[in-house]
Amino acid sequence: MARQLTDDEFTELVHAAWPGLYRTAYLMLGEHQLAEDLVQTALAKTYASWRQVKDPAAAPAYARTVLATTAATWFRRRGWRNERPTELLPERASHTDPSTRPAVVDALRSLAPRQRAVVVLRYYDDLSVREVAQALGITEGTVKSQTSDALGRLRVLLGDAVIPADLGSTL
Repeated sequence: MARQLTDDEFTELVHAAWPGLYRTAYLMLGEHQLAEDLVQTALAKTYASWRQVKDPAAAPAYARTVLATTAATWFRRRGWRNERPTELLPERASHTDPSTRPAVVDALRSLAPRQRAVVVLRYYDDLSVREVAQALGITEGTVKSQTSDALGRLRVLLGDAVIPADLGSTL
């Protein structure tokens, strides 16, 4: 009989999974604050259904799936990225994270939200077409077409040296 996981095990999950979930969220959304919000929302949803998770080894994948479905829900909302008016423009950050590749991150930002999510889940999180389709609630054909279109756009922006022409040929 499967046992219910404890709050301590959830705490361990948060500490272990946060960096990977955050990186995925940042690549999907392109903004640090939105990525943090997405991870926190996904972890809150994971905790709300924590008693249903029976296997500790499955918990990180469960949290990642919750993150992906939450992001997909955000993308479907009308105007989720609308501008927010302010009296003063915020100052741009003067520091950059040396571990990120700015050109790739900028190119990802230029993609439509669903294309960005598909590319990040397929090539950063190394999910299969079926897993991406299930996570985003779309068909496998949509995953393939979105991936193809996104990789074509990334090739134009970054060149074949960064995005090889054969990448995506075995969708």
